[in-house]
Amino acid sequence: MAVTVALNAHAGAFSAPTSLFEAGEALGLPIPSSCRKQGRCRECLVEVTEGMECLTARSEPESHLGQGFRLSCCARIATETGHVRGLTLRRSSMQVEDSALNLPPGVFPEVPDPAVTRVGDRILLDGREIDRAHGPVLGLAIDLGTTTLVVRALDLETGRKVASHSCENPQRFGGTDVMSRIQYETEHPGRLLQRALIASLARGIRELGVDTTCIYEIVVAGNPTMRDLFLGLDVRSIGQKPYWSETEIAFRAGQCATTAVTRRARELGLPCHPEARLYALPVVGGHVGGDAAACLLAVRPDLDDARVAIMDIGTNTELFMGNRHRLLAASCPAGPAFEGRSLRHGMPGLRGAIEKVALSGDDPPAIRVIGSTAPEGICGSGLIDLLSELLRTGRMNAFGRFEDGNPSFPVHAASGIELWESDINELAQAKGANVAGLLTVAKACGLPLADLDRFYLAGGFGRHLDIAAARRIGLIPNLPAEKIIQIGNAAIEGAGIALLSVSRRKQLEQLVPRIQHVELETDPGFFDHFVQGCQFREIDSDTP
Repeated sequence: MAVTVALNAHAGAFSAPTSLFEAGEALGLPIPSSCRKQGRCRECLVEVTEGMECLTARSEPESHLGQGFRLSCCARIATETGHVRGLTLRRSSMQVEDSALNLPPGVFPEVPDPAVTRVGDRILLDGREIDRAHGPVLGLAIDLGTTTLVVRALDLETGRKVASHSCENPQRFGGTDVMSRIQYETEHPGRLLQRALIASLARGIRELGVDTTCIYEIVVAGNPTMRDLFLGLDVRSIGQKPYWSETEIAFRAGQCATTAVTRRARELGLPCHPEARLYALPVVGGHVGGDAAACLLAVRPDLDDARVAIMDIGTNTELFMGNRHRLLAASCPAGPAFEGRSLRHGMPGLRGAIEKVALSGDDPPAIRVIGSTAPEGICGSGLIDLLSELLRTGRMNAFGRFEDGNPSFPVHAASGIELWESDINELAQAKGANVAGLLTVAKACGLPLADLDRFYLAGGFGRHLDIAAARRIGLIPNLPAEKIIQIGNAAIEGAGIALLSVSRRKQLEQLVPRIQHVELETDPGFFDHFVQGCQFREIDSDTP
């Protein structure tokens, strides 16, 4: 008699009282822990998606966790038979976009001018000696995403990338979007989200394989909530109108010269040189944070007459529009639907996720699966393909309803993977928020979308989109293909530029106060744009 335990698509049979941690070890899964399975470090999180009734009751160390989450060292098999399915919160198989491409020429500094320099054996930070050493002079660029984390080590003398690491953000137990995490942080004492994030980052830094005592500066890019949770700042003000962080409030009151924040990195528990400095990129305004600001360093629309838009589609979509004469910004609370969350068979870009779909006649859907393995669900790029194909073939109308009257469409019958009309409704609302933001900013800018010279799609989701499919369903403007440029993770690239160049960092601090932040919810036409955006139709690019 045994219980089948499936973690991250690895499965085996185990009997009571085996813990999920022990089952993971037996299956060859690297579940993180720094307390030797005593329930104190709270790093070994698992999201249990099926079979919670087969496990022991929650223990006291798990009292902070939301529904569906357990500490794998505390959750033990308690029945003789059954099936438990779960996902670890630090999955190395996740498809994380950790680099940029197709960036404009000249954005990366040819000759680094970092804050940390070497004179002989003296290591200087802003001209002040902090070490005497002959080893490498390293820095870290970090992209703190709501869903994923990317860490990149750079040689500050040559600008060369030394190593990189990426993984899921372990804060998922506190919610999938920033507002949920703000609420979780408010209701749970002990800075649990910060502790989970720092533990994961510290482990990731050690896995880079570099001498951490040679890390002298760290630059962090993140939206205001992610950044301030990481820094241990109070995030309650970000969750209520006018959605300003503590640093934005202080900046607007004239109490500081920038919304950028500096700390000693060791005070946050990161492995690095004792005198290493951490620099968190400035907040633009509201929910438009340092990750969006980093995109500006990677694209530099403020130096060009060309009329451009930069859109990073995600749980919280950031948007810029304009040129060197005027630049506008906004954030669109799209939610996690396009990242596979909140859908019956949705999942992140992991091994086993359907990432491409094509329909032909009455044949079963042709699919491509990450890792060329059996499908377990469908991720964002696959969802866009599927919606486009359903629309193209007349199986779905512009309002997201199936024309045959069925409540669902079979994507992979053998695996039981389906798309339900309720899923399409979630996707329509996420799309509607993005489209409403795009149209509202275009109106504020007085710029018809058709007049854009370039439309940059940033982020991992934008990198893997099929452009034709995204245009067909009205997720992005109906522009010529040559105007739409997929640039990948511009945030990590911008963080690296800020790390390697003090002058670019200062330019960004001077640019940020000049950006006009558009508060979408105050625009009288926002709701009409949202309703329009919820429909699966091409966007009218001639409308200002």
